[in-house]
Amino acid sequence: MNQNDAAAATMGPPANAQRLFLASCVALIVTAMTFAIRAGILTELGEGFDLSDSELGWVNSMAFLGFPIATMFGGFLYNVLGPKKLMWLAFVSHLLGLILTIFAGGFWTLLISTFFIGFANGTVEAACNPMIADMFPTNQTTMLNRFHVWFPGGIVIGALCAYLMGNMGIGWQWQIAIMLIPTAIYAYLIFGQDFPENQHMETSTAVNFKNLLSPLYIFMILCMTLTATTELGTQQWVERILGKAGAHPMLVLMLVTGLMAVGRFFAGPVVHRLNPTGVLWGSSIIAAIGIYMMSIATGGMVYLAAILFAVGVMYFWPTMIGFTAENMPKTGALGMSLMGGAGMFATSIWQPIIGGWLDKEREIARAEGLSAEAADLAAGQATLDNIVIFPIILIVAFGILFFYMRSRKAQVAPVV
Repeated sequence: MNQNDAAAATMGPPANAQRLFLASCVALIVTAMTFAIRAGILTELGEGFDLSDSELGWVNSMAFLGFPIATMFGGFLYNVLGPKKLMWLAFVSHLLGLILTIFAGGFWTLLISTFFIGFANGTVEAACNPMIADMFPTNQTTMLNRFHVWFPGGIVIGALCAYLMGNMGIGWQWQIAIMLIPTAIYAYLIFGQDFPENQHMETSTAVNFKNLLSPLYIFMILCMTLTATTELGTQQWVERILGKAGAHPMLVLMLVTGLMAVGRFFAGPVVHRLNPTGVLWGSSIIAAIGIYMMSIATGGMVYLAAILFAVGVMYFWPTMIGFTAENMPKTGALGMSLMGGAGMFATSIWQPIIGGWLDKEREIARAEGLSAEAADLAAGQATLDNIVIFPIILIVAFGILFFYMRSRKAQVAPVV
């Protein structure tokens, strides 16, 4: 433990740390709600603005593009501007993106508004991850897991809002407008607050860059592309993959994200017992089993497979960020931001590929004489067979990481 961390352990977190942590969580809820609600209104947007599926795909892609751009530049800006200005930038971007969406007149305004929302979402990650690591330097991975409770939690909230408001006949504009409420709440929570200074995160961009080139960081970036695609790639296509499997896809999504939220909230004992590398290794094994089971399950068994999948992926994202903060602190806020950005960017790249798998497998099934419903089921199961390759690769990668980190700690352990 260096002198700064020793001082932090003595002094404890800032007096307003819990308020800033709460603000971060509410901001992440907004981020998650944008994913859930936008997914629920795509049909209405297509019909209302006479947009093709291809055009809707471009609109969706703006959210995935805005996110990594924000995290990439946010890592630089955190060193220069600090978390307070980044949080206000996220608020302004959320406000602008949501209002532009509500008053959108067609394809181009939707494209621009969605980019602003994606940029806001990425800025939240860029500001909050290093700020939380800085406020809780002796408990980073646990607190980052508790923070990331509210991504799956926010998806549940957003899905419920979209479902209930849709059933009541409330239009898509009001479903977008509902997100202005948590946006205003996190602005209130950060208003007039003193933010922590960058005492425990490396703030020299030159030092950050040097450490970004370390073999361990590059290895973890590559792993992040696989963990994020395993988690988000599967969830984004849940309706198309499981629509004919005899289970309600939205119930599956709510089950998965609800369990993820609970698991992340109680992450502390799990991380303490297994350590981050043990958590990552175990998660990859369970995720592989869960996806494989979903690829062969029908009816009620789909829900059991979904539970295993949720347990497998629930710790991936925050533990990858926490591992970076704890084991590669000299990468600083830039390292954490790029880690998250790499995960989201990889997810955006794999989206059309996963869609292509579905199209190809459906054509093969129809050529074999299967009915449309049976072809959809076969295509979804075959696509899951392809996706399971990601966690299988991670089982090997995180197994190597587990033994590497254990040997490294043994080498630096003091002799008594």
